[in-house]
Amino acid sequence: MDRSSAPELLDIAVEVARNAADTAYRMRAEGVSVTATKSTVTDVVTAADRAVERQISDALRRLRPDDAMLGEEYGAAQPGSDAPARVRWIVDPIDGTVNYLYGLPHSAVSIAAEVDGEVVAGVVRNIHTGEEWTATLGGGAWRDGRRLRCSAETDLGQTLVITGFGYDPARRAHQARVVAELIPHVRDIRRLGAAAIDLCLVAEGRADAYYEKGLAAWDQAAGALVAAEAGLRVGGLGGRAPGPDMVIAAPPAIFAPLHDRLVDLDADGGP
Repeated sequence: MDRSSAPELLDIAVEVARNAADTAYRMRAEGVSVTATKSTVTDVVTAADRAVERQISDALRRLRPDDAMLGEEYGAAQPGSDAPARVRWIVDPIDGTVNYLYGLPHSAVSIAAEVDGEVVAGVVRNIHTGEEWTATLGGGAWRDGRRLRCSAETDLGQTLVITGFGYDPARRAHQARVVAELIPHVRDIRRLGAAAIDLCLVAEGRADAYYEKGLAAWDQAAGALVAAEAGLRVGGLGGRAPGPDMVIAAPPAIFAPLHDRLVDLDADGGP
Protein backbone atom coordinates (compact mmCIF):
# COMPACT_ATOMS: atom_id res chain seq x y z
CA MET A 1 0.00 0.00 0.00
CA ASP A 2 1.33 3.45 -0.94
CA ARG A 3 0.12 6.98 -1.66
CA SER A 4 -2.05 5.68 -4.47
CA SER A 5 -4.38 4.27 -1.82
CA ALA A 6 -5.14 7.76 -0.48
CA PRO A 7 -8.42 8.28 -2.42
CA GLU A 8 -9.77 4.94 -1.19
CA LEU A 9 -8.80 5.76 2.39
CA LEU A 10 -10.34 9.21 2.09
CA ASP A 11 -13.64 7.74 0.89
CA ILE A 12 -13.73 5.57 4.00
CA ALA A 13 -12.78 8.47 6.27
CA VAL A 14 -15.51 10.68 4.81
CA GLU A 15 -18.20 8.03 5.18
CA VAL A 16 -17.24 7.32 8.77
CA ALA A 17 -16.86 11.00 9.68
CA ARG A 18 -20.28 11.93 8.30
CA ASN A 19 -22.00 9.21 10.29
CA ALA A 20 -20.03 10.16 13.40
CA ALA A 21 -20.89 13.85 13.02
CA ASP A 22 -24.57 12.94 12.71
CA THR A 23 -24.34 11.04 15.99
CA ALA A 24 -22.56 13.91 17.72
CA TYR A 25 -25.14 16.40 16.43
CA ARG A 26 -28.01 14.23 17.66
CA MET A 27 -26.44 13.72 21.07
CA ARG A 28 -25.88 17.47 21.41
CA ALA A 29 -29.56 18.09 20.65
CA GLU A 30 -30.51 15.56 23.31
CA GLY A 31 -28.34 17.25 25.92
CA VAL A 32 -24.66 17.02 26.85
CA SER A 33 -23.34 15.32 29.96
CA VAL A 34 -19.78 15.70 31.23
CA THR A 35 -18.43 12.29 32.17
CA ALA A 36 -14.81 13.06 33.07
CA THR A 37 -11.98 15.57 32.89
CA LYS A 38 -8.52 15.17 31.40
CA SER A 39 -5.58 17.50 32.04
CA THR A 40 -7.52 19.88 34.32
CA VAL A 41 -11.07 20.33 35.63
CA THR A 42 -11.80 22.63 32.68
CA ASP A 43 -10.62 20.05 30.10
CA VAL A 44 -13.80 18.01 29.82
CA VAL A 45 -14.87 14.75 28.24
CA THR A 46 -18.52 14.32 27.32
CA ALA A 47 -20.48 11.12 26.85
CA ALA A 48 -20.60 12.03 23.16
CA ASP A 49 -16.79 12.08 22.86
CA ARG A 50 -16.64 8.46 23.96
CA ALA A 51 -19.71 7.28 22.10
CA VAL A 52 -18.57 8.87 18.84
CA GLU A 53 -15.05 7.49 19.09
CA ARG A 54 -16.46 4.02 19.79
CA GLN A 55 -18.69 4.34 16.72
CA ILE A 56 -15.72 5.38 14.57
CA SER A 57 -13.57 2.57 15.94
CA ASP A 58 -16.25 -0.04 15.27
CA ALA A 59 -16.79 1.23 11.73
CA LEU A 60 -13.09 1.25 10.89
CA ARG A 61 -12.59 -2.19 12.40
CA ARG A 62 -15.42 -3.51 10.24
CA LEU A 63 -14.17 -1.84 7.06
CA ARG A 64 -10.41 -2.16 7.65
CA PRO A 65 -9.79 -4.94 10.19
CA ASP A 66 -6.02 -5.05 9.60
CA ASP A 67 -5.43 -1.35 10.36
CA ALA A 68 -4.32 0.31 13.59
CA MET A 69 -5.98 3.31 15.22
CA LEU A 70 -5.03 6.15 17.56
CA GLY A 71 -7.93 7.96 19.18
CA GLU A 72 -8.10 10.74 21.74
CA GLU A 73 -10.39 8.96 24.17
CA TYR A 74 -9.31 5.30 24.00
CA GLY A 75 -5.70 5.59 22.83
CA ALA A 76 -3.92 3.16 20.52
CA ALA A 77 -5.53 0.02 19.15
CA GLN A 78 -3.75 -2.61 17.10
CA PRO A 79 -5.30 -4.97 14.53
CA GLY A 80 -6.16 -8.52 15.47
CA SER A 81 -3.56 -9.94 13.09
CA ASP A 82 0.09 -10.50 14.06
CA ALA A 83 1.40 -8.55 11.05
CA PRO A 84 2.33 -4.91 11.75
CA ALA A 85 -0.25 -2.49 10.39
CA ARG A 86 0.90 -0.22 7.57
CA VAL A 87 -2.22 1.95 7.89
CA ARG A 88 -3.11 3.83 11.07
CA TRP A 89 -6.19 5.96 11.58
CA ILE A 90 -5.82 9.07 13.77
CA VAL A 91 -9.15 10.12 15.24
CA ASP A 92 -10.49 13.04 17.23
CA PRO A 93 -14.18 12.23 17.79
CA ILE A 94 -15.03 15.78 18.86
CA ASP A 95 -12.35 18.42 18.41
CA GLY A 96 -13.49 21.50 20.31
CA THR A 97 -15.31 19.70 23.13
CA VAL A 98 -15.82 22.84 25.21
CA ASN A 99 -17.46 24.56 22.23
CA TYR A 100 -19.60 21.46 21.81
CA LEU A 101 -20.54 21.52 25.49
CA TYR A 102 -21.71 25.13 25.21
CA GLY A 103 -23.42 24.74 21.84
CA LEU A 104 -20.95 26.97 20.01
CA PRO A 105 -20.88 25.88 16.34
CA HIS A 106 -17.13 25.29 16.13
CA SER A 107 -16.40 21.63 16.81
CA ALA A 108 -15.65 18.79 14.44
CA VAL A 109 -15.00 15.13 13.79
CA SER A 110 -11.43 14.72 12.51
CA ILE A 111 -10.14 11.53 10.88
CA ALA A 112 -6.76 11.06 9.17
CA ALA A 113 -5.17 8.00 7.59
CA GLU A 114 -1.44 7.34 7.81
CA VAL A 115 0.44 4.93 5.54
CA ASP A 116 3.85 3.90 6.87
CA GLY A 117 3.83 6.87 9.24
CA GLU A 118 2.86 9.51 6.66
CA VAL A 119 -0.58 11.14 6.66
CA VAL A 120 -2.05 10.60 3.18
CA ALA A 121 -5.76 11.40 3.66
CA GLY A 122 -7.86 13.43 6.03
CA VAL A 123 -11.32 14.81 6.64
CA VAL A 124 -12.59 17.43 9.09
CA ARG A 125 -16.37 17.77 9.38
CA ASN A 126 -18.06 20.52 11.38
CA ILE A 127 -20.64 18.79 13.57
CA HIS A 128 -22.99 21.78 13.64
CA THR A 129 -22.86 23.20 10.12
CA GLY A 130 -21.91 20.19 7.99
CA GLU A 131 -18.93 22.03 6.49
CA GLU A 132 -16.46 19.39 5.36
CA TRP A 133 -12.81 19.78 4.43
CA THR A 134 -10.85 16.96 2.78
CA ALA A 135 -7.37 16.38 1.45
CA THR A 136 -5.15 13.67 0.03
CA LEU A 137 -1.38 13.83 -0.15
CA GLY A 138 -0.55 15.39 -3.50
CA GLY A 139 -4.23 15.60 -4.41
CA GLY A 140 -5.08 19.02 -3.03
CA ALA A 141 -7.43 20.28 -0.34
CA TRP A 142 -11.15 20.70 -0.95
CA ARG A 143 -14.44 21.94 0.50
CA ASP A 144 -17.77 21.39 -1.22
CA GLY A 145 -16.11 20.60 -4.53
CA ARG A 146 -13.95 23.71 -4.47
CA ARG A 147 -10.18 23.39 -4.38
CA LEU A 148 -8.69 25.43 -1.56
CA ARG A 149 -5.90 27.96 -1.85
CA CYS A 150 -4.42 29.66 1.17
CA SER A 151 -4.01 33.39 1.66
CA ALA A 152 -1.46 35.16 -0.51
CA GLU A 153 -0.59 37.60 2.30
CA THR A 154 3.07 38.62 2.42
CA ASP A 155 3.08 41.17 5.26
CA LEU A 156 3.09 39.87 8.83
CA GLY A 157 1.57 43.15 9.96
CA GLN A 158 -1.52 42.46 7.81
CA THR A 159 -1.87 38.83 8.92
CA LEU A 160 -4.95 37.58 10.76
CA VAL A 161 -3.64 34.84 13.06
CA ILE A 162 -5.58 32.06 14.78
CA THR A 163 -4.19 30.43 17.90
CA GLY A 164 -5.35 28.39 20.87
CA PHE A 165 -4.58 27.80 24.54
CA GLY A 166 -4.00 24.74 26.66
CA TYR A 167 -5.95 23.96 29.82
CA ASP A 168 -3.15 24.02 32.39
CA PRO A 169 -3.33 27.46 34.09
CA ALA A 170 0.43 28.01 33.99
CA ARG A 171 0.59 27.14 30.29
CA ARG A 172 -2.34 29.42 29.53
CA ALA A 173 -0.60 32.27 31.34
CA HIS A 174 2.54 31.78 29.25
CA GLN A 175 0.52 31.55 26.02
CA ALA A 176 -1.36 34.72 26.95
CA ARG A 177 1.94 36.56 27.37
CA VAL A 178 3.01 35.38 23.91
CA VAL A 179 -0.24 36.67 22.40
CA ALA A 180 0.13 40.01 24.19
CA GLU A 181 3.58 40.46 22.66
CA LEU A 182 2.58 39.18 19.22
CA ILE A 183 -0.62 41.13 18.66
CA PRO A 184 1.07 44.52 17.99
CA HIS A 185 2.91 42.89 15.07
CA VAL A 186 -0.08 41.32 13.26
CA ARG A 187 -3.49 42.46 12.00
CA ASP A 188 -5.31 40.69 14.83
CA ILE A 189 -5.65 37.42 16.76
CA ARG A 190 -8.54 34.96 16.84
CA ARG A 191 -9.07 32.13 19.34
CA LEU A 192 -11.88 29.85 18.19
CA GLY A 193 -11.26 26.66 20.15
CA ALA A 194 -10.99 23.77 17.67
CA ALA A 195 -7.57 23.22 16.10
CA ALA A 196 -8.79 20.98 13.28
CA ILE A 197 -11.28 23.59 12.05
CA ASP A 198 -8.81 26.41 12.65
CA LEU A 199 -6.31 24.78 10.30
CA CYS A 200 -9.02 24.33 7.68
CA LEU A 201 -10.12 27.96 7.92
CA VAL A 202 -6.55 29.05 7.29
CA ALA A 203 -6.39 26.58 4.39
CA GLU A 204 -9.20 28.40 2.62
CA GLY A 205 -8.00 31.90 3.46
CA ARG A 206 -10.66 32.78 6.03
CA ALA A 207 -7.67 33.63 8.20
CA ASP A 208 -4.04 33.96 7.17
CA ALA A 209 -2.00 31.90 9.63
CA TYR A 210 -2.23 29.63 12.65
CA TYR A 211 0.03 28.58 15.47
CA GLU A 212 -0.41 26.66 18.70
CA LYS A 213 1.60 24.78 21.29
CA GLY A 214 0.34 21.57 22.85
CA LEU A 215 -1.48 19.85 19.99
CA ALA A 216 -1.69 16.07 20.00
CA ALA A 217 -1.61 14.03 16.79
CA TRP A 218 -5.40 13.74 16.68
CA ASP A 219 -5.80 17.52 17.00
CA GLN A 220 -3.83 18.31 13.86
CA ALA A 221 -3.29 15.26 11.62
CA ALA A 222 -6.20 15.82 9.24
CA GLY A 223 -6.25 19.62 9.50
CA ALA A 224 -2.53 19.94 8.89
CA LEU A 225 -2.81 17.88 5.71
CA VAL A 226 -5.66 20.12 4.50
CA ALA A 227 -3.52 23.17 5.29
CA ALA A 228 -0.42 21.84 3.54
CA GLU A 229 -2.36 20.77 0.46
CA ALA A 230 -3.86 24.28 0.25
CA GLY A 231 -0.37 25.72 -0.08
CA LEU A 232 0.47 26.60 3.51
CA ARG A 233 3.83 25.79 4.97
CA VAL A 234 3.25 23.62 8.02
CA GLY A 235 6.03 23.04 10.53
CA GLY A 236 7.38 23.47 14.02
CA LEU A 237 10.10 25.73 15.34
CA GLY A 238 13.75 25.45 14.42
CA GLY A 239 13.15 23.19 11.44
CA ARG A 240 11.35 20.57 13.49
CA ALA A 241 8.23 18.79 12.31
CA PRO A 242 4.90 20.05 13.63
CA GLY A 243 4.10 18.45 16.96
CA PRO A 244 3.31 19.07 20.63
CA ASP A 245 5.99 21.76 20.95
CA MET A 246 4.51 23.88 18.15
CA VAL A 247 2.43 23.79 15.00
CA ILE A 248 2.65 26.72 12.59
CA ALA A 249 0.64 26.91 9.37
CA ALA A 250 1.27 30.02 7.30
CA PRO A 251 1.65 31.17 3.70
CA PRO A 252 5.24 30.72 2.51
CA ALA A 253 6.01 34.44 2.72
CA ILE A 254 4.63 34.69 6.25
CA PHE A 255 6.05 31.50 7.76
CA ALA A 256 9.58 32.77 8.41
CA PRO A 257 8.67 36.14 10.01
CA LEU A 258 5.95 34.53 12.14
CA HIS A 259 8.30 31.69 13.08
CA ASP A 260 11.05 34.09 14.08
CA ARG A 261 8.70 36.24 16.13
CA LEU A 262 7.44 33.15 17.97
CA VAL A 263 11.03 32.07 18.64
CA ASP A 264 11.80 35.50 20.07
CA LEU A 265 8.73 35.22 22.30
CA ASP A 266 9.66 31.73 23.55
CA ALA A 267 6.30 30.48 22.27
CA ASP A 268 7.27 26.84 22.75
CA GLY A 269 8.59 27.52 26.26
CA GLY A 270 6.84 27.55 29.60
CA PRO A 271 4.97 24.58 31.06
